Amino acid sequence: MLRVKGGDLDRMGLLFERYHRQLFGFLYHMLGRADASEDLVQNVFYRMLKYRHTFTGDGEFRTWMYHLARNVLADFIKKNRHDAHHTDIDSMAEHLAGGAAADASLEQAQDVALLHQALGRLRPEDREILVLSRFQEMKYGEIARVLNTTEGAVKVRVHRAMNELKASYLRIEN
Repeated sequence: MLRVKGGDLDRMGLLFERYHRQLFGFLYHMLGRADASEDLVQNVFYRMLKYRHTFTGDGEFRTWMYHLARNVLADFIKKNRHDAHHTDIDSMAEHLAGGAAADASLEQAQDVALLHQALGRLRPEDREILVLSRFQEMKYGEIARVLNTTEGAVKVRVHRAMNELKASYLRIEN
C-alpha cells in the first residue's frame, strides 16, 4: 500500500487479488447479499485509492482496510435502512434433485441457512465481531485494532456473541 500511496497505482491490482475474497466474505456475512457485497468490495478498493494518503504504514494494512470496509458498510446500511439480511431460497432448490447425496447436501445447506438466519438476528456489533473472528479468522489483537478497543474486550464480546448465536440458533431450530 505504501507503493500505491507513492504513486505506483499498478500495485492496486495485487492488493485486490490478495484481499478481495476476504473483504467479500466479511461483507457477505454482514449483509447476507452477494450482489451488494460485490459492489461494496469495489467501493472499498475505490476508497483505498481515494484515501491512500491516509495510510501511514505504522499499523497493519489489513487493519486500515477493515476500517474502510466498516465505513463503506455503514454508509450502505444508512442508505438502505431496510433489513439488509435475507436468505436465498433459490439456492436451496438446486439441491432438491438427486438421491442420498443430495439429501445430505440439502441437510447441510439447511443447517448453514439456520446458522446464517441466527447470525442475522444478532445485533450488528455482535455479528461483526463473530464474522471477523470466526469467518475472517482474524486474531483478537487485530480485531481490537480494527474496532479501537482492547484485546480483552474483544475476547469478552466474542464469548458473549457466541452464546447469543447459540441461543438464537436453538430458538430457530426448535
